[in-house]
This record gives sequence, C-alpha cells and structure tokens, in this order.
Amino acid sequence: MTPGRRTWPIVTTSPGAPSEAPGSPAQWHRVLTLLADVSLFIGTRSVWTQAASHNLVLAGIISVCYASILVSGVLALTVRRTRSLVRLDAVVLVTAIVLAACNWTLNHAGGDEAALTAQAARELLAGHQVYDQPWPWLFQGKGVAVTPTMDGGYDFTYGYPPLAPLLTLPFLWLGHGGAPATAAATVALVAGAVTLWRMLPVPWRPAATMACLGFSFLPSYARQGYPAIIAMVLLIPVVVRWPHIGAGGRLGRAGIARAVCLGAACAAQQLPWFVMPFLLTGLYAVRRGELGGRAAAHVLLRFLGTAFAAWLVIDAYLLVREPGPWLAGIALPLTQGAVLHGQGLVDVSLYFTHGSDRLDWYGHASMLLAAALLALFTLFVRRLGPAATVLPWCAFYLATRSQDGYYLMMTPLWLAAAVTAPLPEFARAWQPRPRWLTGPNRRRTLACAAALLLLPPLVSATLAATGGPPLRMDVAATRGPAPRSVSTLTLRVRNTGSDPLTPHYMLTRGQGMSRYWSLARGPATLAPHTSATVTLRAPAGTFAVPAAKNTRIRLRAFTGDPQTLSTRDVTPAQLAPEQ
Repeated sequence: MTPGRRTWPIVTTSPGAPSEAPGSPAQWHRVLTLLADVSLFIGTRSVWTQAASHNLVLAGIISVCYASILVSGVLALTVRRTRSLVRLDAVVLVTAIVLAACNWTLNHAGGDEAALTAQAARELLAGHQVYDQPWPWLFQGKGVAVTPTMDGGYDFTYGYPPLAPLLTLPFLWLGHGGAPATAAATVALVAGAVTLWRMLPVPWRPAATMACLGFSFLPSYARQGYPAIIAMVLLIPVVVRWPHIGAGGRLGRAGIARAVCLGAACAAQQLPWFVMPFLLTGLYAVRRGELGGRAAAHVLLRFLGTAFAAWLVIDAYLLVREPGPWLAGIALPLTQGAVLHGQGLVDVSLYFTHGSDRLDWYGHASMLLAAALLALFTLFVRRLGPAATVLPWCAFYLATRSQDGYYLMMTPLWLAAAVTAPLPEFARAWQPRPRWLTGPNRRRTLACAAALLLLPPLVSATLAATGGPPLRMDVAATRGPAPRSVSTLTLRVRNTGSDPLTPHYMLTRGQGMSRYWSLARGPATLAPHTSATVTLRAPAGTFAVPAAKNTRIRLRAFTGDPQTLSTRDVTPAQLAPEQ
C-alpha cells in the first residue's frame, strides 16, 4: 500500500459475499428488495388514473401504496440489520397484494378464459353438462375474444380440466360474467406469492414478490381468469427443493403433499402435463444416484401414484358423469385445430411470408422437440437438472399456438428452481450411458447423439416455415352501403396445390385474427389446379375500410384438412366499394 494514499474496500454484490458489518444484510439482498419495490411501479399509474375517475377510495389507497413504495426504497438502502430488511420485504409483499386487489376491483370482468370458466362453474353447480357444450352467447360481450379454428368454425366450449371451475364455485356470488373466475385466479396468485415468499430462503424472498406480483404481467393474466395461474400456484410447492423429494427413500408428509399438489395442478390446466415428465425424470435420476435403481423406482412410483390419485379424485365426478365429453374437453387444446397465433416460429408464415401449405409440420416439430428435450435432459441431467422447469416451454416456440403466456405464466417456477435446485444438487444424479456412448470418444459420441435428437424437429420446422401458400387470391369486386364500408367481397381464387381445399376467408388488421366471412356465392371446395370466383359476406354485416392509405390489411384463407394458410396483402383502395 502506498503511504498516504487512501484505499477503498472492494464492494461485491454477489450472493454469499460478506456483509459490511456483522448482522447487516448483504448488498445483493438490498438490491433484490429494491428491485422488487421498483417492480411495483409498473402499471400502477394506469390503475390510479382509472381509480381517480371512478373510485376515489381506491385512488387514495393506491396513493398510500405509492408512499409505501417510496419509503421502502429508502429503507432498502439504509437499514442496518438483516432482520429489519426481512420485515421490509414483508412490507413490499403486502403493498404488492394491496395493489393487485385494487387492480382486480377496477378490472375484474375478464376475457374468454374467465367467461368460460365461470360458466362451467355455473353449469357444474346446476348439475348440467360441462364439456362439449357450446356457449356462443358468452362471446358477445366486450373484451371476450373468440378462438377461430382452421376448419372455419369457432371454439365455444370449455377445454380445461375441472379444478378451476370447482375453485370458482365459492365466488359465484360476485355475479354474472367472468368476475368469479378472475377472483379465483387472483386469490390463487396472491396465495402462490405468499407461499413462494415463505418457502424461499430469507434473502431471496423479494424475488418471489417480483416474479409473482411485480411488473404487472402475472396479475393481468389472473384478471383474465386463466386456469394456468391456478396450475402454476399448485406447482410452486412441488418445484421448491424438488430434488429432495423422497430423499433417503421416504416420501414423508412433505413428499405426499407435493404429490397431491402435482396431481391437483394437472387437474387445473394442461401446461403441467408438459413439465411433469421432466420433474419425474430428474427425480428418478437423483434418487437412483443416491439409492440405486430399485429403491428409486419405488420412490417414484409412490410419488406418481399419489399424484394420480389426487388427479383422479378431482376429476372423478365428471369422469363418471360424462366420460366421453370429459376426455374430449381436457384434450381440446391439443385437438381443436385453432388458427395460428403467438410469438414463435409460426410468425414466419403469419407475417413474413404469404402462408404455408405445410402447417401441420409446426405441430410435428413441437412434439419432436419436446421428446428430444426430454431425451437430452435424461442423458445430461447433471448439467440440465436445474432447467427442468424451463426446458418444456422451448417446445412451444415451434407450435402453431406459441403464445407468450405459455412461457411467462410459469416463470415463478423458474425462480423457485434457480434458488432451491441449483447445479450441485444433481452432481451424483444417474445418467444413462449405454455401451455405445462410452469409450475414448464418448464426448464426441454424446455430441453427435444430441445433434441427431435435435435434427428431426429442426427438419420439421424448416418444412413448415418454407412452405408456400396453396391459394392465389385477387380482389375482383367489392360492394357496400358507404364509401368506406364493405358488405360483400368478390375474389378470384386459384388452388395451385395437389389437394382439394375448402378455404375459409377473413380480413385482418394488425396482428390478431377476426371472424370469418361467410360464403355467399361460389364453390366451397376447390379442386387441385382449378380456379373459381367466390363472393363473401362480411361477418358483422359490414367491414370498415381504414382511412389511412398505408394501413396493412391481410386477406387470409385457412383450410383445415390439410392445414394451410394463404395470405394476400390488400390496400384500402382495393377494398373501396363500387357505388
């Protein structure tokens, strides 16, 4: 050290770094608390603005929450004792819960998920059929979107396992619409946030507030009534310290409770079905590395049997009462054939090209990637074990419905695994190593095996994305009651493919889909390499042509068998009706 020169200690923010003084919190704990506090700002202004116009009491409560956020920000950086910072973490959590409650009070109508779940609860209470029962009137309300299918129809039925309607029953007193379902999902999310907050190690608790209630994205899905929120909450106790399940060969009360939660999650929504194989595979690998093959199999079977029993108990009433519709209903998201939507590879066919005549290959690619990822997870569980809660959602990136909700609604599970199931937990996990994967070149052989596993989904995705639109469409004439109002649309359509196609047409603006136009004149099915003129009628009587000349309007044609999409960009001038 140079005499007379002041030196400053190195400040580190990494977990596990020594505190500034004995008993004082680590700097990274302060930063987490501050980040959780800051995340509450997002979306708060809009809800305050809404409350100030409609409910001054709520506006006052939200203003108090602003004060809590500000004071908590100051204290997060200045408190001297770890105990004080832990109490401050609880204050931030309570503030987040209050904001979530205020937001629900002002925005509780929900969307199509909430409407369907609440109606399913009402039908269940009345003793009526729940599954395979269309309720088209639910989709006439404001903000309730429809789900078009590739065959020209719409899905008006409930397509989830029954736990969400069962949990919605106590909230039916809130009235008509989707409010009971949004209340059930919001209460579940708050319970999940508290549960994760309690189960995480003390310094990591602010991350639970941030992941579950901060940034406003999960509370917004709860206010839409998504059953996946309930499923995610039930998976939290399963994922926290999941490599410890069955340690020593005994499940114990905690292991049984986690198995029940896993079964209940699978009875709430279909997304847990995709993460369950990864958790079970990882659990078997960890236990086999500890106990051996037979004992590990016994632990896994007891855990899986308990989960299946819980799932069966929840589903038993509807399984016995309406077995066929029940089975079709819980499998509906996999079989409904909904039109393309999402933020994945399908955007190539949706927005960057003019469609594809090989859309089925998106689904094949998704399933092949899920199988490949599970195989890779099994082969390299010591390295991939902590990613068990993230890997399953990679397959949805290639699916025809690759919505961001499939990824982000499960992100609290990513946090739970990152904190409580780190890499050292899998150091002794069993990894299958057949004879052909051993030897002096085993690393090269394993790399080739991994590449071969990923090759089929890559080829399938390439086939889907490089397909061309099978239909060529041109606007021949338009008619309407006003200069910017189209009631009928006449098209010249040619089938350039080798299969007969039954197209269903719609006009879309922006990224979303709209309702189909009905066929007024012309053939419904086009034979291969033939042309026809068809006249379409607007679904709501008229279609409003945008005034802006640069508005992008897409004429889309979907077919269900085979699944294809053909798109033609049209301008407002082309849609100007003939007078």
